[in-house]
Amino acid sequence: MAMKLYIVKAQYRGGLRVELTFNDNFSRIVDFSPFLKNHPHPQYDKYQDPKHFQEFEIEYGNIVWGKDWDLVFPIQSPYSGNLE
Repeated sequence: MAMKLYIVKAQYRGGLRVELTFNDNFSRIVDFSPFLKNHPHPQYDKYQDPKHFQEFEIEYGNIVWGKDWDLVFPIQSPYSGNLE
């Protein structure tokens, strides 16, 4: 049976980067700036500002932004480093 992946820790690393640690002890620094710049959407605009970007939370094993999960990614995306 495959292990269900989830995020256990997230640390801001400057700019639009976050170091994520997963439940299998794998860690990766993920740069979210290419996604935010290549997917213009008014809902995402504020997260291009590092002040707002840093306001992420870990909820149910996901990294999320905004009260209503304005921005969230399938777990495999940040795990692989490919946010497209």
